[in-house]
Amino acid sequence: MIRKWQSENADPLLSLWLESTTEAHPFIDPGYWKENEILVRDVYLPSAETWIWEEDGHPCGFISVMQTQFVGALFVAPAFIGKGIGRALLNFVQQRYPHLSLEVYQKNVRAVNFYHSQGFRIEDSAWQDDTQHPTWIMSWQADQTPLV
Repeated sequence: MIRKWQSENADPLLSLWLESTTEAHPFIDPGYWKENEILVRDVYLPSAETWIWEEDGHPCGFISVMQTQFVGALFVAPAFIGKGIGRALLNFVQQRYPHLSLEVYQKNVRAVNFYHSQGFRIEDSAWQDDTQHPTWIMSWQADQTPLV
């Protein structure tokens, strides 16, 4: 169900991104995400390697990696949260990259806890001037993940 995304049509991913990021960040004005949709479409997605989880030809989740280590996006459609799609997508890229890092809003406790459960550790924090909210910088290394 996971496949590499290779399409000129970013609309399905942008719709999934906008819906899921708005729901995951209720502490940020939804207009902020709408304003950044062009940046995601024109800059972010074209410069990242992206894999999608599809069901019946529709994306239910996706993960993007930039510069072979930065997880810039892991989004799952709200209707599919809790079904293992996020874990499967993250494990998929963890098998391909020996080191990953990401930035997550501190108030997005569900995401912070999820990344912790997948072996990511907090390395630093940052302040986001555009949203006025702090983030955690988290990282993961293949050789430091305990075997389960």
